[in-house]
Amino acid sequence: MADQTFITKLSLRNYKSIRSCAVPLGPLSFLVGPNGSGKSNFLDSLRFVANSLRSSVEQALRERGGINEVRRRSGGHPTHFSIRLDFHLPDRSHGHYAFRIGSMPQSGFEVQDEECVVNGHAGDPLSRAEFSVRSGRVEKMTGTIKPPASRDRLFLVTAAGLPEFRPVFDNLSHMGFYNLNPEAMRDLQPPDAGELLERDGRNIASVVGRLARIDVPRKERIEEYLAKVVPGVRGVDHKILGPKETLEFRQEVAGSKDPWRFVAANMSDGTVRALGILAALFQTGDGSAVPLVGIEEPEVALHPGAAGVLLEGLIEASTRTQVVVTSHSPDLLDDARIKEGAILAVGAEGGMTVIGQPDEAGRKVLLENLYTAGELLRLNQLTPDRPKAAETAKQMELFELGGD
Repeated sequence: MADQTFITKLSLRNYKSIRSCAVPLGPLSFLVGPNGSGKSNFLDSLRFVANSLRSSVEQALRERGGINEVRRRSGGHPTHFSIRLDFHLPDRSHGHYAFRIGSMPQSGFEVQDEECVVNGHAGDPLSRAEFSVRSGRVEKMTGTIKPPASRDRLFLVTAAGLPEFRPVFDNLSHMGFYNLNPEAMRDLQPPDAGELLERDGRNIASVVGRLARIDVPRKERIEEYLAKVVPGVRGVDHKILGPKETLEFRQEVAGSKDPWRFVAANMSDGTVRALGILAALFQTGDGSAVPLVGIEEPEVALHPGAAGVLLEGLIEASTRTQVVVTSHSPDLLDDARIKEGAILAVGAEGGMTVIGQPDEAGRKVLLENLYTAGELLRLNQLTPDRPKAAETAKQMELFELGGD
């Protein structure tokens, strides 16, 4: 099966605790490190891109406490942060998208630089579409149509009206990121389209209902995995209760020939959370997989015996959508199927996050199957290769058409 990697590399500068990094990503990547090391900040940078495109930069910053909470705090007082994503699209085109956002007086901000390059659009390997915007002024753009830009919004939202940039916008804005809340998932929920699972899972009933309408095999696959994680659960259905909706689980009960039905409010945190993880992994957008799914600590509230089943689900899902997971669970990582290229070690040094492939010793033992990643984590020997991470960050270029 073709490699489903969407974001091939994520480069950051001055994003929260991350001074700089340029990290390659594969179809399945595990960000592994202790609590407080910055794993969530790395994943949040991708979520920031999706939030900014789906709503606005202002809303994305406000959700995180304003630009002063997003740009890295340090003695050097950086006044901006930058994000670059190198990508491959389903139509085989490829390129990069990057922007830099700077702070202004009274906690204001502006999009200082933004650029996008798409090579091989519409199946033509020689085609190239690009734009470059600086402080609200379009400096370079292919084609005769040049939409207006503004300092407080990402230009890609406007450029998405053009066919060469629409796939970039659609895929970046449709990434999904999850820190699931079982309480929100058990509550009665207002109906919605169910196209993309909300971050905390609050629209899980709509997502399951949509799968039941448009992709029954995928819903059944979720139920198969759920039955392995929670023995006795036979399935789950969308249920309407007046103007609201919820989930109804079918579960075996001792002494009963047929499974009993229980609404979500009566199910455990572990059961509801397991369903949320599986729905995030196997959900559909417009009938196709969501291009990238990021999940924070999927092993939380699951019994250790479920780790193997969860890993099977992660591996299968990564054949259809890119998956990025944060974890510090040796049980989840205690499997030889997780190769050294899938592990990104995360550490903290002087209050800053360091992200990279495991150091040379760690890579060697993983490559030779001497230890699993889980065993290295138990031994506190899963650390990032700091010299290579620093060298990569120093050499990286975030912008090609504009400034850096």
